[in-house]
Amino acid sequence: MPREYVERILKSKVYELAHETPLDRMPILSARLDNTVLLKREDLQPVFSFKLRGAHNKIANLDEASRARGVVCASAGNHAQGVALSAKQLGLRAVIVMPVTTPAIKIDAVRRLGGEIVLHGMSVDEAREHAEGVARSEQMTFVHPYDDPDVIAGQGTIAMEILRQHSEAIDAIFVAVGGGGLIAGIAAYVKSLWPHIKIIGVEPDDAACMHEALKAGHPVRLNHVGLFADGVAVAQVGDEPFRIAQQCVDEVVLVSTDEICAAVKDIYDDTRSIAEPAGALGVAGLKAYVAREKTRGKTYVTLDCGANVNFDRLRHISERADIGEQKEALLAVTIPERIGSFRKFCQLVGKRSVTEFNYRYSDQNDAHIFVGVELRNGVQDKVDLIRELDSEGYPTVDMTDNELAKLHVRYMVGGRAQALNNERLYRFEFPERPGALLNFLDNMGEGWNISLFHYRNHGNAYGRVLVGMQVPDGEDDKFRTFLQDVGYPSTDETANPVYDLFLK
Repeated sequence: MPREYVERILKSKVYELAHETPLDRMPILSARLDNTVLLKREDLQPVFSFKLRGAHNKIANLDEASRARGVVCASAGNHAQGVALSAKQLGLRAVIVMPVTTPAIKIDAVRRLGGEIVLHGMSVDEAREHAEGVARSEQMTFVHPYDDPDVIAGQGTIAMEILRQHSEAIDAIFVAVGGGGLIAGIAAYVKSLWPHIKIIGVEPDDAACMHEALKAGHPVRLNHVGLFADGVAVAQVGDEPFRIAQQCVDEVVLVSTDEICAAVKDIYDDTRSIAEPAGALGVAGLKAYVAREKTRGKTYVTLDCGANVNFDRLRHISERADIGEQKEALLAVTIPERIGSFRKFCQLVGKRSVTEFNYRYSDQNDAHIFVGVELRNGVQDKVDLIRELDSEGYPTVDMTDNELAKLHVRYMVGGRAQALNNERLYRFEFPERPGALLNFLDNMGEGWNISLFHYRNHGNAYGRVLVGMQVPDGEDDKFRTFLQDVGYPSTDETANPVYDLFLK
C-alpha cells in the first residue's frame, strides 16, 4: 500500500490556487437507483476541472532555480489550463504545446491565462515529444499531466476532502481514468486509511488503457483510442499510476458513448450544470455497476471531473442520451408497399412516441424505414416491440447499438445507388485541420472512385466521415496499403446490415 502518498497529499500546496469543492447529493439519480449518490463538483474549480490541483502542486513545489527557467507541458485541454493558471499565479513563464487539431475555444482559454502557445503535431503524443524537447533545450521543467508524484498527490487532495466532507460510511468511489493520475491519488489516500472502501475506475470502452494494463499485469499501448471522451483519450497509463492502481484499485468498469451521454444528462438534471464527456464518466460507471450488481441502500461517491465542453458538441450528446438511458430504440423496419401498411405499423408501435422517422420509396414491393421509438420499459420494451413487428410480417433490425446507423445513416436515408460495383464502405476519423481531405485523396490516387461521402462535425478535434469507394477486384493489398499510409483511424462497414438496408 503506497502510504507515502498520504503525507504528500496532506502537505500538498493546491489550496494556494484550487478550491475545496462541494460534495453534493444527487437526489434524482439517488431516488432512481435506490442508492445514495454523492457528486464531487470539480467542475467548479477556477479552470472548470480537477487538473488544476496536480498542475499547481507540481509547479508550487519547484525550487527557485527551476521556477526561474519556467515550465512546459503538452495538452489539448484541461491540463494546459491548469499549468497556465498556476504559472500565471506564481509569475512563471509557461510554454503550452498543443496539437494543431486543438479546437480554437481551448487555445483561446489557455491564451487568456497567459500561456505561450505552440501548436505542434497531430496528436497529444506528438505534442508531448516536442514539449519534452523544449524542456531539454531550454532547461525548463516538463509538467506531466499524470505520471508524476507531485501531480498525483495534488489530485489526491480530492480524496482527503471527500472523507472529511462525508464522515458516514462510503461503499465505493467511482473515478474516471485517463492516464491514471486522478485515480492513483484518490486510491492511495483512501486505501491507506479506509481500505474497505472500493475504488472503481471508469473508462470508455474504446479507450480502456487502465483496464487492459491491469489485465495484462503491465502498461500496454492501445492501437486505437476513441475520441468522444477526449479528456481521457489516453493510449497508455503512466507507470506510477499503474503501480498504485495494481495495489489500490478494485476494478475498472467500461461504459459506452451512449452511457456517457446519458450521464451528462443525469448531472444536468440534478445540478443544472453541463459536464464534459470525461467529466460524466464516473456517473456512467456508477450506474453500470449498480445495474450489474443490483445494489440497494448503498452510498456511492463519484466526481464531475470537468465542464470544458464545446457548445456545439451538445447536439451529439443530447442525441445519444436517451439511447444511453435505454429510453429510445433505433430500428430498421421493412414494410410492404401497399395501402394501409404504414397505418398498421403505427398501430403496432402503439402509444410509444416516435422520435424519428425516415422513409423513401424504393420499389414496388418493400420499403425500409429508419425509425426511433420511445421505450416505456427499457430493453424489455424494445425486445417485445421487435418480436411483435416480426410476428406481424414487418422484419426488424435493431440499430440501437450500431455506430454506423447512429453517426451517419440516420442523417442519410433517402436514396440508393443503382448498379454500383465493388463498393467498400468505411468510417474514418479525419483530423479537423485544413488539408485533411486533400491528404486523403492524394493517398487514394486516381484509380478508385468515391461513391459516397458523409461528414458531420461534433465539435471535436476529429470529424466522423463515412466514405464509399469502388475498389476493383484484386486490389486488396493496394487498398490495405492505402489505409495504412493515410493514417486515419478507420472501420470497415461493408458488411454492416444497415448498409444493405439503406445505402447499397
